Amino acid sequence: MKVSGFLLAGLAALSMAGCATRGPAVDSPALRDPEALAAAQAGQATRSAWLASQPDWSFAGRVAVNANGKGGSGRLDWLQAGATYRVALSAPITRQSWRLSGDLPTGAARLEGLEGGPREGADADRLLREATGWDIPVASMVHWARGVADPAMPADGIEFDNEGRLRTLTQQGWRVDYLDWFPAEGAQPVMPRRMEARRQGATVKVAVDQWQLAPQ
Repeated sequence: MKVSGFLLAGLAALSMAGCATRGPAVDSPALRDPEALAAAQAGQATRSAWLASQPDWSFAGRVAVNANGKGGSGRLDWLQAGATYRVALSAPITRQSWRLSGDLPTGAARLEGLEGGPREGADADRLLREATGWDIPVASMVHWARGVADPAMPADGIEFDNEGRLRTLTQQGWRVDYLDWFPAEGAQPVMPRRMEARRQGATVKVAVDQWQLAPQ
């Protein structure tokens, strides 16, 4: 299947150097003290419950994707309205963009901005993979981007840093590392500023500039 000119000309032109998502792997020590670890787990449970009560949210930032040595980076805007999402990625240099919209319960998605016109499919992950070559677990990213595990599947390898924030989790063969956080503001808990999701042959790096959650 033909890969879009946006990927070949736009994201490749930007390359990884144009995105501030590059950074070291998690190097802060994992929390080991049993009492502190229990407090961190309780805090994460409270945080997850609060986020679950806020079904409408958005963030703006940057993303860098690498799939088997090919990929690129660009501007990312994610808008979530309950179970539906709209994700826009743009490459400022080429002024090209694509838009992915979909519904989580059904998995159906629509991808616009590709050569040959929009494409639709019953599986967002497969649609992205076939149309762009990118390996992105869209449904799980809805949760990972906010710093919580995907409740639809088991999670292991969960670690916290010395400040009680989520440090690492593993799901569906992906290791997700949280490298930086926005501080809590009012009722809003700490939120990821920078994260990396990796599995063999694929990497997704996200750097968030701004979150929009519940009114403060």
